[in-house]
Amino acid sequence: MSYTVGQVSGFAGVTVRTLHHYDRAGLLTPSERSPGGYRLYSEADLARLQQILFYRELGFTLEEIAEILADPQANALDQLRARHKALVEQIGKLGRLVEVAERAMEVQQTGVRLSPQERFEVFGEITFDLSYATEAELKWAGSAGHREAMSRAAAHSKEDWALLMSEAARWRERLVAAFDEGEPAEGERATALAEEHRRHISRWFTPCPPDMHIRVADDFAEDPRAFALVVPPSQQRPGLAMFLRAAVLANAGANPEGKAKPEVEGGVESGLGSLAESEGS
Repeated sequence: MSYTVGQVSGFAGVTVRTLHHYDRAGLLTPSERSPGGYRLYSEADLARLQQILFYRELGFTLEEIAEILADPQANALDQLRARHKALVEQIGKLGRLVEVAERAMEVQQTGVRLSPQERFEVFGEITFDLSYATEAELKWAGSAGHREAMSRAAAHSKEDWALLMSEAARWRERLVAAFDEGEPAEGERATALAEEHRRHISRWFTPCPPDMHIRVADDFAEDPRAFALVVPPSQQRPGLAMFLRAAVLANAGANPEGKAKPEVEGGVESGLGSLAESEGS
């Protein structure tokens, strides 16, 4: 039995234009023609169309489908395995994006009201890398410390953020100066700067005991996206992230209980990184 292009379009759920395209591409050429020259599809053609639609649903290109159908025994299994792997990865990525979108909606509900222009005015060169923010959000979303940090950050006004970032800029200048002047990371000047950073996180975001501060510093040293929250690329120096980490480690060793040290002049560095790393207790 033969079927016209209109009939095939109706029961296969594809457009006549699509069937014509498959024909021109050599992917599905009707086996017969009517006396008037119209396309007629056989049962075998319909079976081939079913295969094409199956592979299209899985995301294969027409070129890939043609390759598979040219030698199904040789190509289908390997192609399906590769597509399965890609689909699993895509599902995982989409699942993470759903979680991030849900978290973003929660943050919006907590009262953050900074427009894009206000963000630029407040944060300047300090910007969040979306991939890092996504990974960090998923990594720490279940921790009490992270939830507190996000909640407190969401409650900050534009004036709060402006003060926080102004203090951060002054702290950053002194950190870079200490590094440029060859101060030892274990020395009093560097460890005092590290202590400022730890106390800043506690004051603005979430309690930050020395062990958590070390995790924050580890991330700064290991991930350029995290360190960019502390020092923008235009102000970075080779080895500066490791210098800060060493100062944090030295400060934690000398101050294991997080006891107060005398403040050094100026403010403290931005605790934006703590939004990612504050897993709390």
